[in-house]
Amino acid sequence: MASLNKVFLIGRLGADPEIRSTTDGTIVATFRIATTEVWRDKNNVKQERTEWHTIIAWRRLGEITRDYLKKGRLVYIEGRIQSREYETKDGTKRRVTEIIANDLRLFPQGPSTIEDRKEVIQEKTEDVFVPEVEEDDIPL
Repeated sequence: MASLNKVFLIGRLGADPEIRSTTDGTIVATFRIATTEVWRDKNNVKQERTEWHTIIAWRRLGEITRDYLKKGRLVYIEGRIQSREYETKDGTKRRVTEIIANDLRLFPQGPSTIEDRKEVIQEKTEDVFVPEVEEDDIPL
């Protein structure tokens, strides 16, 4: 039977990406994005849970990350889950799960909160000229 390891995420960067180069000059970018699930509990109280995902972007995706991604930027990531183990300086073994990106899409930059969006809409509509039209002027 075939298997599938595919992840699709849309979220905001929690910090600026960390950019490194391998010894042969290959760009590697590491960053974390947040995805938030919102629901209402049985008492109709709004609940939220945020998950943080570590993304690894190699080569061209690393370059795009370096050039365009900053803290707060909304991004679409497509990739695969990969786990690895490492040992800390004090000898403790750790296991991490990361997303290895194979596609990355930037969303247009703009207001990030509803309040910011309302301000932009208000600013855009303040200067709109709406002519007064009499009912008799409308052809039927």
